[in-house]
Amino acid sequence: MSTPTNLKYAASHEWARLEADGTVTIGITNHAQEALGDIVFLELPAVGRVVKAGEECAVVESVKAASDIYSPVSGEVVDANQAAVDAPDSVNADAYAAWLYRVKPVDSAKCATELAALLDAAAYAATF
Repeated sequence: MSTPTNLKYAASHEWARLEADGTVTIGITNHAQEALGDIVFLELPAVGRVVKAGEECAVVESVKAASDIYSPVSGEVVDANQAAVDAPDSVNADAYAAWLYRVKPVDSAKCATELAALLDAAAYAATF
């Protein structure tokens, strides 16, 4: 699977996509799901929770290990993907379609700086 060029990437293997409405959709990368193996459980942040960039905010468990998910940007969680919670193997099927949660930036300028600091697809792909 290729690394989509329309996303930004954290070195900790999360991806982020700025949406037209200003929210940011977040998930884990294909590389992360491959390293984890068969995903069996997701614990996502609660709607209304305010997260900071770099903060642990979710957990992905696989048959191999549990892994913390770090928020690549700061903001208030406005949506969590219940379909992915109900079918965690959907992340293995397509890590870029099975997003985990969405945040609404509390500070748009800060969020723009945080997004700009993330890796583009080529830089991310060069890390592994």
